[in-house]
Amino acid sequence: MARPGRLGVGIIGAGKVGAVLGAALRAAEHAVVGVSAVSEASRERAENLLPGVPILEIQDIVERSELVLLAVPDDALGELVGGLAKLGAWQPGQLVAHTSGRFGVGILNPVRAAGAIPLALHPAMTFTGMSLDLTRLMDCTFGVTADAAMLPIAQALVVEMGAEPVVIAEGDRTLYHASLAHSSNHMVTLVAQASQMLREIGVENPESMLGPLLRATLENALASGESALTGPVARGDVGTVSAHAQALKEYDGGAGGDVLAAYQAMAQATARRAVNRGLLRPEQLNDISKALGEEPGALEGN
Repeated sequence: MARPGRLGVGIIGAGKVGAVLGAALRAAEHAVVGVSAVSEASRERAENLLPGVPILEIQDIVERSELVLLAVPDDALGELVGGLAKLGAWQPGQLVAHTSGRFGVGILNPVRAAGAIPLALHPAMTFTGMSLDLTRLMDCTFGVTADAAMLPIAQALVVEMGAEPVVIAEGDRTLYHASLAHSSNHMVTLVAQASQMLREIGVENPESMLGPLLRATLENALASGESALTGPVARGDVGTVSAHAQALKEYDGGAGGDVLAAYQAMAQATARRAVNRGLLRPEQLNDISKALGEEPGALEGN
C-alpha cells in the first residue's frame, strides 16, 4: 500500500544533482513520472539512477507532475521559469522546487503568480551523479527557503530524502551560497596548488602527504573553530612568512603565477582575524604586511 501524501514528481535536469535527488524521492515512495535529459551523459545518468522513468519534454513533465524539481544551472533558472509561465504550464497548487543555492523563492514569482507553490531546496554537498551520493545525503543539510506557511512542506521533503533542512532567509541566500562556494570550491584550488608544488619538487604522491594534514585540519577547524589555527601567521613568525612569499614569487615566475596571490590573500585574512582575536599585536600585523609584499598598514582597519 502506498504511503499517504505521495506525489508525482517530475525532474527537469538529469545532471548530477537532479538525478540523485529524484532517486532519493523515489526511495521515499514518491512516483517519478518523468525526467528531462538532453546530453548523452544525462540520459545515461537517468537510466542508471531512475530506471524505468520516461525521458520527456519539459512541458510534458510539468503537465504530469504534482512536484516539479528544477535542477538546472543558476543562470538558466529564471529564463526557464519565465518561459514556462508564458506557455501557461504552471498549475495552481503544484509544488515547484529549485535546487539553486544562490536563489530563494523570488526567482519563482511566475510560479506563484500562476497559483503554484515555490520552494528552494539546495543540498549543501558536492555530487558525483552516482548512487553513492544517496548515502552521502544522510549526512547532508539543505538550505531551505519558502513562504512561512509552506516551510513544513519544504522541510518534510528534505527529511524524506534523508537529509536535514536548515531554513535560510530569502535575503540571505546569496551570502549563504557564497559561504559554501568559498569553503568548498576554493579548497579544491588550494589542494591543487599545493599538490602541484610538491610534485614539482619531487614528491611522487602529494595526496598521501597532504591527506592526513588536511583531514586533521578540517576536523579540528569544524570542532574547535579558529582556536584550531596554527602556523607562521598565527605565531607572528615574520621571517617564515617573508621566506614563503619570496619562494612563491620565484615559483610563480616559472609556473604561470597564481599561487603567490592566493597565499597573500589568505595570509592577509588570517592575520586580520588573528589580530581581532588578540593573537597578534597591531605592530605584528604591519610586519606581516611588509613580509607579504604589501604596504605597511595595508591590513589595518579591516
